[in-house]
Amino acid sequence: KLFAKLIKNIEVAARVGGGDPAGNPTLYDAIQKAKKSSVPNDNIDRAVRRGSGAEAGGAQYENITYEGYAPGGVAVLVQCLTDNRNRAASDVRTAFSRNGGSMADPGSVSYLFHRKGVIVVDKRGGGEVGGVTEDDVLTAVLDAGAEEVNDDGESFEVVSEPGDLVAVRTALQDAGVEYESAEAQFVPSVTVPLDADAARRVFRLVEALEDLDDVQDVYANFDVSDEVLALVD
Repeated sequence: KLFAKLIKNIEVAARVGGGDPAGNPTLYDAIQKAKKSSVPNDNIDRAVRRGSGAEAGGAQYENITYEGYAPGGVAVLVQCLTDNRNRAASDVRTAFSRNGGSMADPGSVSYLFHRKGVIVVDKRGGGEVGGVTEDDVLTAVLDAGAEEVNDDGESFEVVSEPGDLVAVRTALQDAGVEYESAEAQFVPSVTVPLDADAARRVFRLVEALEDLDDVQDVYANFDVSDEVLALVD
């Protein structure tokens, strides 16, 4: 299912911006994400050809964002890439209702999120001795438009405006710093702290949504501490 989602993303990126990754940053990042997840190169190449029109068989996908609430009043954004709007809406609605959530009207949740460029850098630096330090990342990205660098334990998260994502990603590459992923995401402006019971219910809903074929990404504004996460695990 993960492969299918990544391939679909590549196909749409190629259709929108052309099949040359050098001139299509969205396609470049979609391909890199697929490669990090071990999607075979043949599958990637076919998706690029289908999307760019060089090979027949591509579906007409559309982007749809659904909004809703998880248990505990957690706001949820669900991004779909689908060739069947009715199926996507029905599946998302069912996942919400069966897992203690509810759909919301357009605009009632999305204002709680901001679109940002997010790059994840593995501290191990691709297995190199010594790994990557916060100074390495800061030195590389601050002049390229990065807004903040967050320490997430095993990785650093570099946040920027979406329009600066390519410049920041390029600055990391030029500095020899490997990254795990680079993409535009929805980042919550306010978060809802959860206890263990609420976290379990929210995670159950998020997993149900992520398991749907048409769903590409799920964003939610919950905040779970390490202590609560240990209890949930």
